[in-house]
Amino acid sequence: MTVFLRRVFALLVFTALLSACDKAPDFKNLDITGNKQFGSDFALPDTTGKVHTMADFKGRAVVLFFGYTHCPDVCPTTLAELSQALQQLGDKAKDVQVLMVTVDPARDTTPLLGQYVQAFNPSYIGLRPADDAQLEKVAKDFRVYYAKSAGKTPGDYTMDHTAASYVFDKDGKLRLFARDGQGVEPWVHDLKILID
Repeated sequence: MTVFLRRVFALLVFTALLSACDKAPDFKNLDITGNKQFGSDFALPDTTGKVHTMADFKGRAVVLFFGYTHCPDVCPTTLAELSQALQQLGDKAKDVQVLMVTVDPARDTTPLLGQYVQAFNPSYIGLRPADDAQLEKVAKDFRVYYAKSAGKTPGDYTMDHTAASYVFDKDGKLRLFARDGQGVEPWVHDLKILID
């Protein structure tokens, strides 16, 4: 083999190795890494009144979910699937934080929201916007739709809302848009990638 061919071969091998290093993770959920259309942070109070931002969870993957405690289907299903995923992660579950932002603060009092999220998993944190303006801001930042759907009586209503979660990596960067109803396996798969 001539010197020229050896150099070409070495260059091809080097290029192949670099390509392998730069390969994007094989996520099951929608990879939105680098997408600037969605919010990247928030400042919301939890059920004890403590205001949280993404910086509070540095070093942990964060699942940010928008829902409400009277939700008949999507919210309890998503929170239950995430709890099962955390169980399957075992000791690595400590590297994941699930946050639920209520889109119905009128009914979701701080005690009710706190009890609701912790019934699914004691590590979950409920976030309750302080007022309508704060809810509108975080919903706009993350492009979350929510609207009251009238029921038979004034207090009997449902909330239509975006049925998906946002997943941040351990550095606080938005990485995934996770649709609801996918089951436990995609959660386990993608969270393992983000926390390893």
